[in-house]
Amino acid sequence: MKAIIVDDEPLARERLRMLLNKESDLEILAEFGNGLEVIESFDELQSDLMFLDIQMPEMGGFELLKHLAHYQFPVVIFTTAYDQYALRAFETHAIDYLLKPFKPKRLQESLQRARDQIASKASRDVAKQLQNLLKSNELNKEDRQERYLQRLIVKFNDKVKLIKTAEVECIESAGNYVVAKVGKENHILRESLTALENDLHPSRFLRISRSAIVNLDFVKELSVLFKGEHAVVLLDGKELTMTRGMREMEKALKFF
Repeated sequence: MKAIIVDDEPLARERLRMLLNKESDLEILAEFGNGLEVIESFDELQSDLMFLDIQMPEMGGFELLKHLAHYQFPVVIFTTAYDQYALRAFETHAIDYLLKPFKPKRLQESLQRARDQIASKASRDVAKQLQNLLKSNELNKEDRQERYLQRLIVKFNDKVKLIKTAEVECIESAGNYVVAKVGKENHILRESLTALENDLHPSRFLRISRSAIVNLDFVKELSVLFKGEHAVVLLDGKELTMTRGMREMEKALKFF
């Protein structure tokens, strides 16, 4: 098994590494101090197993899994010092949940579960269970308060930039990618427009065609084009052709 460790506490990573190094069938590929570091290297990682802390600076475990929801991520074993984070839910949906400080025997039980899961090639089922869990109401208080994306993560020049979704004016599809417009800048994300639409707040973002989503905060007016077609005009003058019904658009703006 190829594993990665995600934990902001160096001593916790060191102890876990020491215990895992005793396993002849396990290789530690990398260690990370928070979720952002994982995203920077995720495309290059081919891991089977991830030991994931929940409460970390920059980006915690729950938020990391949200941003990996569209990937086939590895089997996850949660490691945390806090027992209030939907413990019952994780015991049902996740491969395991280790409460720090855990004993070596308890870790062995988790590893055996991971071996069985990987051997049975059921990682996809685990991923679906985790995605369902992350979308359910049995999350921690922070997740319950907001289930939609608050930030987009953009990778450029070996760095990761965080963009508030409230600042995104519109999003347009470009093949297997989408382009998010923020002021005079365009940011490219490796995401489908449909997948991103499901993660954006429906009362703020409206899909106006097969290839475009607009932030209603930045809509200036609706204009009439030729042959009864309409366009959405943003505050900066950018026009986007609208194929969605005019009444539906007016209703969305009225109740926004």
